[in-house]
Amino acid sequence: MDNKLNQKNKELVWDFWQKMNYAGFDGIEKLVKARMHKDIAWFGSQPINGLKGAGAVIEGYWKPLYRAFPDLKRKCDVFLGSECCGEYWVSACGYFTGTFSQDWLGIPATGEKTNIHFGQHYRIEDGMIVENYLILDIIAVMRQAGFQVLPPARGAEGGKFLPPATADGVLLTEQDELETRKTRQLVAAMIDGMFRFDGKNLRSMEMEHYWHPQMHWYGPAGIGSCYSLEEFQDFHQRPWLQAFPDRGMNSPVATSRSIGIDNGEILAEGKYAALGIWDTAFSVSRGAFRGVPPSGKVTTIRDFDWYRRDGESIAQNWVPIDLIDVFMQLGVNLFDRMNEQIEQRKQGK
Repeated sequence: MDNKLNQKNKELVWDFWQKMNYAGFDGIEKLVKARMHKDIAWFGSQPINGLKGAGAVIEGYWKPLYRAFPDLKRKCDVFLGSECCGEYWVSACGYFTGTFSQDWLGIPATGEKTNIHFGQHYRIEDGMIVENYLILDIIAVMRQAGFQVLPPARGAEGGKFLPPATADGVLLTEQDELETRKTRQLVAAMIDGMFRFDGKNLRSMEMEHYWHPQMHWYGPAGIGSCYSLEEFQDFHQRPWLQAFPDRGMNSPVATSRSIGIDNGEILAEGKYAALGIWDTAFSVSRGAFRGVPPSGKVTTIRDFDWYRRDGESIAQNWVPIDLIDVFMQLGVNLFDRMNEQIEQRKQGK
């Protein structure tokens, strides 16, 4: 990896985001056009999805977001840069926070402060952002507005995810290469272990070799957070694998994209790592998930991860998943569920 180029890319994105925090609605267009390639390939979670070109991103994403949350500010919990297979990425997760002043994506405005968890990957070429992948926890925004579109999660829900316990997740400076290699090797080994699942016993994956016993796993609204390896297995991994048991599917998907992961190469910097998959076939839907019966069809997923390594173990993991997209594939539109509740509210029910 070219460390100077990596630092330059991080500086570009960090400067862009800090200026966006104070640009106001009228300053959005100029800033976005200065940082994003005019033909950027931009992909966001449901219902925003794909946008082509900086102009479409401004009109289809940034302006609606700032109209709804005019005092919007971004705060990163993890921020890193890295190279994978010749591609340079800047990657972050954290929160947007702003006053919910106008309806957004059909969600009624509350007039109150609202937190939107984000996970985002930028690919950088020649000093411009040329590719974007973004997951927003929109189900959590619905919940903050008073709409429960999924059964209560098995894991903990409500409030904000904890940031890195070591308070060192924003990597603005160059990191130790040895620490980076250790992180990359550990996360790659853990992923290899996941693919050893025998379809029956969680222990076949030997996750205890990679995770700290008191690890923290922060999942999206509808799944919730887990505060030990045991909770992770009971509250998320087991129910998830009962619904989607396949590992290592080879089903071709034309729009599939891997972000920072390929044959052991993983986006990593210092004690942190990041990766993602987008519209990638990951399992046939074979069991009920959150009360919804299986479809019996191949399911694709939009799923990101950020990891913090502590010594020889993974201690924290932030995991945005576009569950709205997953449920659409299972035949359930969560916006329809929200709209039903909106109508009931109008009727005083």
